[in-house]
Formats: sequence, C-alpha cells, structure tokens
Amino acid sequence: MDRPSQVWWSLLPDNTALKQQRLPAYRLQLSASKVLSGFFATGALCLGMGIILLLSAKSTKEIEINYTNICANCAKLRENAINFDKKCSCSIPFYLPETMEGNVYMYYKLYGFHQNLYHYILSRSNSQLMGRNIKDVERCDSFKTTHNGTPICPCGAIANSMFNDTIILLYNINSSIYIKVPMLSSGITWWSDKFIKFQNPTSNDLPSAFAGTAKPPNWPKPIYELDEVDSGNNGFINEDFIVWMRTAAFPTFKKLHRQLNRVQHFTEGLPAGNYSFDITYNFPVTRFQGEKSVVLSTLTWSGGSSLFLGLAYTVTGAVTWLASFSMMAIHLMLAKRKMFFPNYKVKL
Repeated sequence: MDRPSQVWWSLLPDNTALKQQRLPAYRLQLSASKVLSGFFATGALCLGMGIILLLSAKSTKEIEINYTNICANCAKLRENAINFDKKCSCSIPFYLPETMEGNVYMYYKLYGFHQNLYHYILSRSNSQLMGRNIKDVERCDSFKTTHNGTPICPCGAIANSMFNDTIILLYNINSSIYIKVPMLSSGITWWSDKFIKFQNPTSNDLPSAFAGTAKPPNWPKPIYELDEVDSGNNGFINEDFIVWMRTAAFPTFKKLHRQLNRVQHFTEGLPAGNYSFDITYNFPVTRFQGEKSVVLSTLTWSGGSSLFLGLAYTVTGAVTWLASFSMMAIHLMLAKRKMFFPNYKVKL
C-alpha cells in the first residue's frame, strides 16, 4: 500500500458504534391522541395554578391610605425648595375593619414617579456604593460635585431623590390612649444588596471615612447619620437607602418601608380598631403631579395582592385549552372524512 493511501485511512474515524453512528436511536412517534392529551394536561395544569394563585392573592389583607391631599398644607410647603428645612407633619386617622394576622408589612407607594428613565438609572456610582472609592463620581451627571467642587456622596439622581418621609403608626387603645406600633427597619432588603452590592468604606469611624465629601443637595443630613437609633444601619448599608436604590420598572410602584415587630399587643398581628399615621412630610410629589400613599399589607406563600401571575397562568391555560379543542375538532373532521372517503389525501 502506498503512502497516500495510508494517510487517507488514518484520517477515517474509528470503527466504533459511537463514531460510526450505529447506536440505537428512538424516534418519537406522536399520535394525535398523545398530542391532544399533552395539550389538555398543560391547559389543566395552567388553569389550576392560575386559580390557586388568584385565590392566594385574594386572601391577602391590604389597606392603602393616600395622604397627598390630606396633607395638602405640607404638600404646598414642599413645592418650594427654599422650605426644605421647615418641618411639617400631619396626622391621618383610619379604621382597620378586620385583624391582619401574621406578619404585617408597611409600604410607601408613589404614583407618577418615573424611576425607569434611562439617564436616571445610570446616574449612580457602583464603585462608590460598594465602598471602593467614595470619590468616584464620574457617572453621576448633574449630581457629581457641589458648587465648590466637593464630591457628593452618594452621588447621582437616584440617591438625591430618595424617599424621606417619616411614617409612624399609632394604635388607639381607647379614646384617649395611643401607643406606637413597634416597627422594624431591618430585614427589608435583598440579601445580595445588603451584603454584596452596598458596602461601607473600611473604617471604624464613618464620619472620618466620608470626610472630604458632601451630602446630596436634597438630603437634610449626611449618609452616615441616616439612622439615629441604630448606628449599624448607617452609611451605604442603610436599608431604607438600599430599598430606594433598587429602581422600579413602572411609574406607579410601592417599596417596603417597615415590618411589624410582633411584641406586646401585636403578637398575633394588627388587631382591628382605630389607628392613625403620624407623617413627617418631606418628599414632594405635587410638583410633578404625583401622589403618594402608605400601605399596610399581609403576605401569603405566593407573595402579595398582585393578580398578574394568577391571571397569566389562567389566560395561558384557557388559550391552551382553546387550541386543544380546535385541534381536536380538525382531527375528528379529517378522521370522519377519511372514513367516508378512504382515498382522500390532505394536500400540503
């Protein structure tokens, strides 16, 4: 055998079942009954899940108090930026018709606030928020530095517009005695945000760590003084700040603000009765024709009161069943035609 023939034979794959493609194979044979059964089963599963999710969402208890117009005097005061240092408060009494059992969560809800604008979302410094370089303000656009060149910390439009109303819930035991409902400001963030995306500079003294920086223009106090009660909840790891920095996809959104501390009178949840919100009104919304509310809500295993997921499953199941019945009708029609006309062939 000459040299070229040997080279040609050496390039051939080995004579094995795998390389010669002689392994046993299974070709799926789908009959009409199997396909229709699959479609019907999928539709039934989606319909069942949709109904369960809708019932679960409906079982949540929720009350929303819109205080934009109730606190109209404060809203008008906040329209002028000159009044940023003037304190304005209002009290909003309300009645809770039935007990909210279990864990109760407090949210603030904004209407008409577009956190999804492209330039707004980009107006932040991730290296600053992770504590690597607190003076890195390159991507913060109009909120980089003060008029004298001092870097703003935290910089950017998102941080500057942080929601800063103070909301206190009071429970009316009787006609003259109100007690403050204990609320927790911890445990309201995503774990990945709290321990990965937001970190303070490596220093035991936060004021010195943030030395040489300035607070955002709309903030009344610097980042290291956000929580006067819990010193461990200051700086970039402040949970209210972290919640605000996770931007919303729609102009109407609610964000977790507090959760009920189930002690004393509230071990079983919030009992039915008379309550009131004491609100220190700081966040202006009337300048952009927006509104704001405070929401008290319970949760279930599937989440909150949103019906979207349940409706999505229900619609998917209904459409799948509609397609199944249509295919079954076509199959029966063709089978009947073939029975009476054996030589009939479908032209594709």
